[in-house]
Amino acid sequence: MPHADDEPPILIRPGSPADRDFVIETARRFAAFGPPAWRSPQEIVAGEVRCLDDFFDGRLKGPALLIAEDGAALGFAFLEPAVDYFTGEKHAHLGMIAVTAEAEGRGAGAALMRAAEEWTRAAGYTTLTLNVFEGNRRARQVYERFGYQVETLRYVKRLG
Repeated sequence: MPHADDEPPILIRPGSPADRDFVIETARRFAAFGPPAWRSPQEIVAGEVRCLDDFFDGRLKGPALLIAEDGAALGFAFLEPAVDYFTGEKHAHLGMIAVTAEAEGRGAGAALMRAAEEWTRAAGYTTLTLNVFEGNRRARQVYERFGYQVETLRYVKRLG
């Protein structure tokens, strides 16, 4: 394994239609990271892919796609405009962030988090939100190291 100093720098660039296959394939990893027992991995992936298809097909207005790469694509972040339920304030929402298995632990996720925050500021927002499955402890620890705090907990009960 090369020493960190030997690895090419991680660059962030805007996503394009040419990234579609990479992004959708990388999004399939979400099923493995702590979904609740009542959500099947197929359901998780289908929801994320449906959103990404809407984005790539031009049915969503306002989202941004960021790609991390070092010569090869390493991961992506999908950001959306949102409105705070309590205040009505517009803010950014990090709808998805994922890196390839090979990119884990190499700084691509951190680079994408920093880029998401930069995008948020550049768009004129002062708040960035995100959701994470309760069981995804590793991601929760990363977000907390970046200064994110739990605001609400959503409870679900299946009734049928």
